[in-house]
Amino acid sequence: MSKNFYKSFVITSLFLFTVFYKTNAQISRIELKAAGLTCSMCSNAIFKQLKAIPEVDNVKTDLNSNTFVITIKNDKVVSPIVFKSKVEDAGFFIGIFIVVASENFLPKTNYIVIEGNNKKATEVKFQILDKGYVTEKEFKKLSKQYNKILTYILSNDNDFHIKILG
Repeated sequence: MSKNFYKSFVITSLFLFTVFYKTNAQISRIELKAAGLTCSMCSNAIFKQLKAIPEVDNVKTDLNSNTFVITIKNDKVVSPIVFKSKVEDAGFFIGIFIVVASENFLPKTNYIVIEGNNKKATEVKFQILDKGYVTEKEFKKLSKQYNKILTYILSNDNDFHIKILG
């Protein structure tokens, strides 16, 4: 067989390996504060939507603060877009969206750090600052603050602008 065949084979193999290689980097927990809730029935509507996500292991609700703590199943990968969609399907909005993920999560994904820095730890905790993951009032304020960050202004659904927390 020719050199070109082997070269093509190696390049194709490396490409497939990088595309299909499964890492342990994942979201382990989400702390979601919903906006617009007025009663326990509202909270229950969101709870049912979140519990229906196949990657979700458990959902705990705090009715006093309208907060949902969502645990993700081990070795399952899920995008924040899914949670935003489910909360909106229930008729509400996200006020705060905090993610806890494994330490090697950020470099391998489309999360753009715009505040804070990732310290070496076994996990990283961050807040998503994009439209739909903060209140409308907070987003207007953040848009003025980050008006020089082109990806933030463009509001691409697949880019997540984050603030690393403590």
